[in-house]
Amino acid sequence: MAKASVLITGGAGFIGSHVNKLLCQKGYKTVVFDDLSTGHRGFVRWGEFFKGDLGKSSDIGKCLSKYKVNAVMHFAASTAVGESVADPAKYYANNVVNTVNLLDALKDFGVKNFIFSSSAAVYGVPRKTPITEDHILAPINPYGKTKKMAEQLLPDYETAYGLKYASFRYFNAAGADPDCELGQWYHSFSHLIPLVLDVAAGRERAVHVFGTDYDTPDGTGVRDYVHVSDLAGAHVLALERLLAGGKSGVFNLGNGKGYSVLDVVRTAEKITGRGIKTIMTGRRSGDVAVSVASSSKAERTLKWKREYFRLEDIIGTAWNWHKKMRSR
Repeated sequence: MAKASVLITGGAGFIGSHVNKLLCQKGYKTVVFDDLSTGHRGFVRWGEFFKGDLGKSSDIGKCLSKYKVNAVMHFAASTAVGESVADPAKYYANNVVNTVNLLDALKDFGVKNFIFSSSAAVYGVPRKTPITEDHILAPINPYGKTKKMAEQLLPDYETAYGLKYASFRYFNAAGADPDCELGQWYHSFSHLIPLVLDVAAGRERAVHVFGTDYDTPDGTGVRDYVHVSDLAGAHVLALERLLAGGKSGVFNLGNGKGYSVLDVVRTAEKITGRGIKTIMTGRRSGDVAVSVASSSKAERTLKWKREYFRLEDIIGTAWNWHKKMRSR
């Protein structure tokens, strides 16, 4: 039996490219839809590529007319918390309006399976940890608000148009492809691990630590880091569940353990064998003290299993990729 065909928006980016690789390895046909504003054409080494803008309904229509797909995975989004506070208009346009454009096109073309890249930012300040999917949604920054809005579209589209969905609330996606073919690659980084590794590589002088007075063991923010290859595996499991007629659902994807900013710095020093200078500064608007996931629902419902639990393994794959890219 022929495998399904999957459209991957934002498939030239960090997470989307890893998912694209895994889908193709498992025999699925894929089409990457990306405007390459932050993604890289060189990351689309598997499947087909369509350069398009989700802000233009005509681009989406042309793609769906050319490629008959059975499902869509939606990764295209703006993702930096700080930038969302400084420029919320960009985030509401890209993360909400463009998602509506995409969903309307799927309705028109009869595509019934949708997997959405959401975020732990929808929870806001945790009232309990680890965070479960029934935690109140109270985002404290525009990025989280836009992800919450996009999530809220999905049950209504299912009721009205029969669109089945899985929505994944990522915690901190990290690491890189173990084969060192893919990883995080931006003109400037906003995520902690690549920022720290840039200092280790000598490209930056120091890493800024935002907030040293949180109610955490060392005063710095605590986050849950989940390996990007493990995230990719969850997407394939969700796709198979939807294609088999499974129910829609919302799932956390995390490692289940929190590490502070200074934990990350110390572990990176161990992995790289280099000292990493830190500059302590005040809290950053939109940040929370602790964010750690319970992923038991994904483990139970999707049979999701993680391969990368240790922070050393996550940072190790990221460092291998970082050295490769910075040597070019």
